[in-house]
Amino acid sequence: MTHGWGFETLSYQCNLNRMTSDLSTYFPLRKARVHEVCGSGSLSFSAIVAAQACDCVFWIREAWRPEILNPVGLSDFFDPSKLLIAQVKDQTEGLAVMEEALRDGNLSHVVMELGEPLGLTEGRRLQLAAKAGKTIGLCRIPEGMGSNVAETRWHCTPILDRDDSTLQRWELIKNKSGTLGAWHVRWNTASRSLHMASPVTE
Repeated sequence: MTHGWGFETLSYQCNLNRMTSDLSTYFPLRKARVHEVCGSGSLSFSAIVAAQACDCVFWIREAWRPEILNPVGLSDFFDPSKLLIAQVKDQTEGLAVMEEALRDGNLSHVVMELGEPLGLTEGRRLQLAAKAGKTIGLCRIPEGMGSNVAETRWHCTPILDRDDSTLQRWELIKNKSGTLGAWHVRWNTASRSLHMASPVTE
């Protein structure tokens, strides 16, 4: 069975009081909310979230960061001409920019890279802004630094596979609206679509 978003769906079962479900129940991300992602595969996850946008994607990062976000390097996921990058002085300025972009409503996706914990008040302001603008917000965070107000939090890591360099494990580790789960996924560069390779049983 194939969903419109390019998922090849399979059901999965896991214990620890987790319900049977499939990835398409939780992804694409819920609109008008702010989500979080961590782990070594968080950049790919963020790019796949951005690939869903029909318009421009706004990506906010602090200017002091040594690594460079190269739009051409994301061309396997979406048209790099649709990427708008804001280089901000620090996280405080970045959060103000993100809040304004979420509330404006002219962008479907806003991504921000966080290096410090997000305060409760700051997180609530972002959620209210996302709701007002009906925009999806995504924060890339270091592991163990999640906010209580995030709608969902994902932990993403690549899986070593000599035949498939795109294979990853996505685990939903926080979910305000439902259960948790874990999936193995792969990205199809030719069709720019996400496929579930297999469920994860724990």
